[in-house]
Amino acid sequence: MFNFIWVLVSSFLIILILIRIPSNDGGLASFATKSSLLGSPNSAEKLLNNITWFLIIIYFLLAVKFNFST
Repeated sequence: MFNFIWVLVSSFLIILILIRIPSNDGGLASFATKSSLLGSPNSAEKLLNNITWFLIIIYFLLAVKFNFST
């Protein structure tokens, strides 16, 4: 069960980090020109930061749990 959650968190972290890589073809800057579900670019950036930090904390907690369970 925890292995599945760990793989899932790892996958989401990889996807979020790849989304966050700045590019010249828009990225989060495209939020400024059109309305989106995330709102303004600042709120989208803040939301992505919060989700990334939450997933990093969960990842490390599971890593510590796996280290002490063996």
